[in-house]
Amino acid sequence: MELALAAGSVNLVDALFQFRQSGAQYANARPAIRAVQGWKTERMDKLAGLREILALDAKNSFARYGVAMELAGSGETAAALAEFDTLLADNPDYTAGYFMSAQTLAGAGRTAEAIDRLKAGIGCAARSGNRHALSEMQAMLDELDR
Repeated sequence: MELALAAGSVNLVDALFQFRQSGAQYANARPAIRAVQGWKTERMDKLAGLREILALDAKNSFARYGVAMELAGSGETAAALAEFDTLLADNPDYTAGYFMSAQTLAGAGRTAEAIDRLKAGIGCAARSGNRHALSEMQAMLDELDR
């Protein structure tokens, strides 16, 4: 059995446990381990690059959003939410920031805050005419507000 991982789909510990349970040889896992390590390095490089952009232009909304998303994706919830807060304070019309920060809040069990963020995001989407984002946020709000 070969150990195959899609980048980000399974954490390394779980993958190795599954591989070990299969009875396969550890030597066969080395290419997959290197792939996961490369994925983590790539993610760190991306985060470093985005932070360099922010060092040059602290109000760059695209870079700030990217940092927040990378942090959220790596489980650094508090840091991600701080970046989303900064993003939305600097650019209150950045609609995607509301939706993704609400998802991050909901994932952290902070439902009331997620609902508040969605309501603000729905207002932003309505002002900007972004019907797609509005419908996605409304659907999430309906789900959380039951």
